[in-house]
This record gives sequence, structure tokens and C-alpha cells, in this order.
Amino acid sequence: MMNRIRVGVLGATGMVGQNYVRLLKDHPWFEVTYVAASPRSAGKTYAEAVQGRWLMPEPIPQAVKDLVVGDANDIEQAKDKCQMVFSAIEEDKDVVRRLEEAYAAADIPVVSNNSAHRATEDVPMIIPEVNWEHAALIDVQRRQRGWRRGLIAVKPNCSIQSYVTPIYALQQAGFPVDAIIVTTLQAVSGAGFPGPASFTMIDGVVPYIKAEEEKSEIEPLRVLGRLEGGRIINSDIKISAHCNRVPVIDGHMACVSLRFAKARPTIEQVLQIWKDFSSEPQRLRLPSAPIPAMIYRDEPDRPQPRMDRDAGKGMAITLGRLRPCKVFDIRFVGLSHNTIRGAAGGAILMAELLKAKGYF
Repeated sequence: MMNRIRVGVLGATGMVGQNYVRLLKDHPWFEVTYVAASPRSAGKTYAEAVQGRWLMPEPIPQAVKDLVVGDANDIEQAKDKCQMVFSAIEEDKDVVRRLEEAYAAADIPVVSNNSAHRATEDVPMIIPEVNWEHAALIDVQRRQRGWRRGLIAVKPNCSIQSYVTPIYALQQAGFPVDAIIVTTLQAVSGAGFPGPASFTMIDGVVPYIKAEEEKSEIEPLRVLGRLEGGRIINSDIKISAHCNRVPVIDGHMACVSLRFAKARPTIEQVLQIWKDFSSEPQRLRLPSAPIPAMIYRDEPDRPQPRMDRDAGKGMAITLGRLRPCKVFDIRFVGLSHNTIRGAAGGAILMAELLKAKGYF
């Protein structure tokens, strides 16, 4: 095994932080050597800090359970113990923004699951199969901010993962999209632990998730945009989103209708484009890259969260129900694992991409 990069997890005791710890176990490139959280957890062993609230389906990794939890605000402590950090801090956006910038200024690269920097002009927001070229924005970021080794790169909202990649594949094949109507059915784990009250979710669907529709209408435009003159020019696709919380533990589903700007592909062409799709993570053979990146299910009642969310170790996008749309051109259903592909796993894949491109 190659010399692994020593990494820290900020917000390591929360649900996303726990997923980082779990998914990084035995990772060929990264080794968790530092965990940090709020001051109330600092000084405890990791096992003590998550006692009674470890939510993962397997035991705490042996190599992490006895690590002493640091205070996420203590950057000097982190510098002695890790070379980069994954950020999953659960705090006010302004607090997260300042803290991530302080880590980067201290020469510690930050790969973040948080939303604090998703609209920051010089911070790339990356889905590795879609806009890996946006990593070049890090050169601009470092030059503007005077950072030598530090950087901030973020992943987008978990709810857009299941449909942006298949749309990108169609655009790359010569079928630019003009408009999207999307209705998401989002799992309760997307709200973190303990999530919505059981009285709300049992026998219920909540047709509102705070700020989710705004994110779903804005963030894909940046991801599908182009890097030009040291900045991202957003896509001009029109998006209308409806976001709902449903009584499912894991797995975000999206029902999508597309209108094409020019030529309309046939159903057979769409299926072939998705089947043939491969991108930079697959070409680079990144450890977390799913092969194939997208899976199409022919059954009329698929995809389904319980049956399909773990495809490709939770990193693949599962598609189904492709058919003509009577209002737009085509419609389909997409599904992704929100706490793996949409959170920690997607950020780990982005970190692998940045390492492969020489950014740390």
C-alpha cells in the first residue's frame, strides 16, 4: 500500500462525520489520523464521544475508536496530526465559512460537505463525473488568497446528485437541455440525526424542506456551468423544483422532465448514452469511482430506495422509467444514496480527484 495521506474529519461525531470515518476505513490513499468536533466532545476518545449515537451499520473502525477528539476550532492541533481535512461541521454558515478559510490559510486543504462556500466565487463545487475541470479554480483561489498549499473545494447538495450526471451525459452527447422540472422525494437521513419527528414522518410526507428548492434550482447551474476567465459562468438552463421529505431512511429519488434546446434524442439514444457514459473518475480509476457510473433498470417499478440505493457501493446513480413526456420531451426517475454519494462518499471521490490532479 502506498504512503497514505493523513486526514482529519471535522464534525466527526455527526452523521456525515461518522460516514467519513466508516468509508475511509482501509482507504488506499487516505488514513484518518485526526477527528475533531465541538468543545463538548473534545478530550474524549472517539468511541466515548459517539457512545449511544453511533449510527453506522458496522462497528467503529479499530484505528479510529481510540483517537482523542480534538476541538475543531484548534487549527494548530490539526496541523500536527493531519495533512488535509474533510469538513462536516454542523454550525452556522458564517462560522463554518470562517473556520474553513482559517484551515486553508494554515496550509491545510479543506474538502467540504457543507453549504457555506457553495456560492463563493473562487471555490469549486464539484460532482467529479460532471465538472472535474472546475478544480482548476483552485489555482485562482490560491493566487487571490495567497494560499500556498491550502484550498477549499465543496460538493453540491445531496438532492441533485441523482439527475445532474445523466443530464450532463446527454449534453455532452450533443443534446443540450433547455428546461427541467424535478420533484424530489428525499430520505429522512438528509436532515441529519435525529431528523424529523417520528410523529411527522410516520404516515406522512412533508412537502417542504427549508431552502432545498432554492439549492436545487441554483446549484446545478453552477455545476453544469463553464470555467472561463478564472470564474464559473453558470448554465442558463431553467429549473423548477419541488422538494419533499418522505418516510425513507436513505436514498433520494427524483422524478425529472427535460426539454431539449435543439434536437430531441430518441429513447434508444438516451439509453445508449447513459449506458456508454464514463468520465474522469472512471478513466483515472479513482478508488471510490463507481463502474459503471450510472445503472439503468428496465423494470417498470424501479429504481426503489431500499433495492437500489447501495448500487456501486452507494456511489452509482440508478435510473429508470425513461419515457416520452407529454409536456416536455422526456421524463425519467433517478436515485442516489444521499449519505454516501450525496455526502461523505461524494466528497471522498472529490478528494481522490484533487489528489490525482496534484492539488495535494
